Amino acid sequence: MSQVLDTPPNATAAHEDLAALAARHGLSVSGARPSLPEYIRQLWARRHFISAFATAKLTATYSQAKLGQLWQVMTPLLNAAVYYFIFGVLLGTKRGVPDYVPFLVTGVFVWTFTQSSIMAGTRAISGNIGLVRALHFPRAALPISFCIQQLQQLMFSMAVLAVILLAVGVPPAVSWVLVVPALVLQFVFNAGVSMVLARIGAKTPDIAQLMPFVLRTWMYVSGVMWSIDNLLKQHHGWPVWLDDVLRANPAAVYIDLMRFALIDSFHAGQLPPHVWAWAIGWALFAGVGGFIYFWKAEETYGRG
Repeated sequence: MSQVLDTPPNATAAHEDLAALAARHGLSVSGARPSLPEYIRQLWARRHFISAFATAKLTATYSQAKLGQLWQVMTPLLNAAVYYFIFGVLLGTKRGVPDYVPFLVTGVFVWTFTQSSIMAGTRAISGNIGLVRALHFPRAALPISFCIQQLQQLMFSMAVLAVILLAVGVPPAVSWVLVVPALVLQFVFNAGVSMVLARIGAKTPDIAQLMPFVLRTWMYVSGVMWSIDNLLKQHHGWPVWLDDVLRANPAAVYIDLMRFALIDSFHAGQLPPHVWAWAIGWALFAGVGGFIYFWKAEETYGRG
């Protein structure tokens, strides 16, 4: 009896037996993080769910309003009207900027796409915790679907922007096709940043309260309501590094690309050097880096 009591069970052997048993029957740890290629495959398999979820969210956003989906167009237009009055008229930022109305509206619409994507992504996990705990699916589907929702919202705004451009006498041009690659790169960038903040927001929900202040500051330095090119010409005494930071700002890069594509008076000389390289670089850095950062915490979402 003493020999039996003094001999500890072989825990290692028991663990190996259980692992072999699980492997033989195709069992795996519930909620375990899949490999990165497998994770991508699972996301692609659920692409229809991601797009349908985004469309449903967009439709539900204004379902209780009497004007319904008309607010998808009216909201960014009203924002642009307020910015025009405050910045264009009262502060005079429209001076020296040809076609200021399309210049401003383009900036507001493109910025709103980034701002709304990031804010929605911040709450993607913490705001849908019931869905995360109830169903098994790649959690990256949530921030990506919210970015798709904001892209769908932007499509309504772009239709209005086209009407505004034609109304103020800006003719259609071949350069308008550049809108497509610019939007693709901006979407990848937005999705990457959203996934980073979705992971942070899953553990620290208070980040959602801080983000409006961060985004507001980012907007004011991104040339949404004023021309970065004109500002830099007026302040020659600024440090060179500050000029580079303003021009390389990812929000400003995507806004400038859209203005260059749509407004004929916004010429190539107003673009920062190597603008397409910056746009691609920011998209790859945020998109790939944000996706991997989010994937590494996949098994923690919805727990604790």
